[in-house]
Amino acid sequence: MVALAALVAVTVFGTVGYLFLGFTLLEAVYQTVTTVATVGFREVRPLSTAGMVFTIVLIVVGVGTVLYNLGVILETVTEGQLRQHLEGRRMDRRIAALRGHVIICGYGRVGRAATDFLTSAGHEVVVVDTDRGRLADLPPDIPHLVGDVTEDRVLRQSGLEHARAVVVALDNDADTVYATLSARAMRPDVVIVARARTTDSKAKLHLAGATRAVNPQRIGGRRLAVFALQPHVAEFFDVVMHDESIDWRVEQVPVAAGSSVAGESVAGLRLRERTGALLLAVRRSPDDVLEPNPPDDLVVPAGAVLIALGTQAELDALTDLAR
Repeated sequence: MVALAALVAVTVFGTVGYLFLGFTLLEAVYQTVTTVATVGFREVRPLSTAGMVFTIVLIVVGVGTVLYNLGVILETVTEGQLRQHLEGRRMDRRIAALRGHVIICGYGRVGRAATDFLTSAGHEVVVVDTDRGRLADLPPDIPHLVGDVTEDRVLRQSGLEHARAVVVALDNDADTVYATLSARAMRPDVVIVARARTTDSKAKLHLAGATRAVNPQRIGGRRLAVFALQPHVAEFFDVVMHDESIDWRVEQVPVAAGSSVAGESVAGLRLRERTGALLLAVRRSPDDVLEPNPPDDLVVPAGAVLIALGTQAELDALTDLAR
């Protein structure tokens, strides 16, 4: 702003000076601009001694002002681009070093809520959105990218190769389906949770490769109904899943081949005695349904998933046992 004001002041100064030297208004402006711009055109009319002295002063002051303005413009352009380039390089290195992170595609209301929950639980995330303004609200320590996740290049740049899960929460179902399809093609084994804006789109998202398709409005409505009819049940699940002020959690624990859990019956494992965790359900394989309150004679195979309730220490003990 100061540089622009100085340039205007020099132009006015030169114009007024040439008017006093007998130039017309158009001649005075023309002579001032050609002198300050150093384009080298001849004088509009012959200069007297006073005119030559005035022109020397105008050249010294005017050329310096023009060069200063050019410097400010160049610094603004190059500094902004350079800063973005350096920040982008640093962000790329941070993302490349991540392992087991969650990619959040879209930083709207749903994406923001998912990011807040995951980061509060201590998980690494990478947030991707096409709108730089949305990402400006992110804490500086959260890796993020400006880009379109429907492009394979952006998914690779977000670390899809080493991610544990992808949450697709874009603004429209068409982009969500396309991003889900791209992520599944690039990583057949990754967990993909996609936001479905309508009931009809859930089936399309499953066909595109989503592990789960979630309609936030439908879930929100059901939770409102549960709070109305069974408030204590709803509060219990809210506490164990979302309340960070207590140590109780519900977590899934995979059973590794060769662990002391694989091949044993529920009764023989004595999980409550050995870890303190309470076994709520078992899924024997990815293709099987969950079996709540598993019977004592159920044999837990390798590759099964245990759903358990307990403190973090108890769940950690169960995880160690199932490795």
